Amino acid sequence: MSWERQGGLREAIAQLAAQIMYGEEVKQYFTAKRLAAKRLLGRHGARGLRHRPSDLPSNGEIKAALLELVEDIEGDDRTRRLFAMRITAIEAMEQLLPLLPRLIGSVATGHVRAGSDVDLHVFAEDSTDVTAHVKTLGWVHEVQQVSILKHGKVREFTHVHVPDRFPLELTVYAPRELGQRPRSSTDGKPIVRLTPNAVRALIEREHPEAWRRYGLTGELELGEAEDEDAMTDARAGRKYVE
Repeated sequence: MSWERQGGLREAIAQLAAQIMYGEEVKQYFTAKRLAAKRLLGRHGARGLRHRPSDLPSNGEIKAALLELVEDIEGDDRTRRLFAMRITAIEAMEQLLPLLPRLIGSVATGHVRAGSDVDLHVFAEDSTDVTAHVKTLGWVHEVQQVSILKHGKVREFTHVHVPDRFPLELTVYAPRELGQRPRSSTDGKPIVRLTPNAVRALIEREHPEAWRRYGLTGELELGEAEDEDAMTDARAGRKYVE
């Protein structure tokens, strides 16, 4: 099928980039679109062709294609996963209250897929305050230093990774940044940061029946792909230091 019949090269790259992000768990839109362009233009009669900057889809276009792909493939499993991830988030946030946790990313917006993390922003004067608190909780964790170019300047961020049924990623910010809203690399809009109370209200509003059942049983209903046991305690996945 020609690119014209598919909607053009730009759309074809967006669709393939979405497949790469879903199937190969590539997390960066930039990486996915570059891989997609390279693979698409390297096929058959397209060998040797080059793409123009205008042929590359925006992060938002790839995100839309990815969400459509996830909905087609996962259906109801995605809804169950989203609820389970939000429960994982609120339970973790309740234990991180001294660090003023805020939920961001796909779990906050509802755009989760297989392989998504629970992304939390935490606030402390020093990253060692975060790791000390995590150690107090007894959580197994790994610390990663990440350099990111923002507004022409390189910033160093500390990420604390906590293995769980749905892995937690804590990004450390200074307390003075709590009132600021960094912009999303996907659409350029301010990132949504949810407080624990806002997350709980979101769960009650969007998952009323699942929330009621969870309150009665303390168990989460997951798809077979998520867990060999369909009914699983939400806290079972987090690993603790022995």
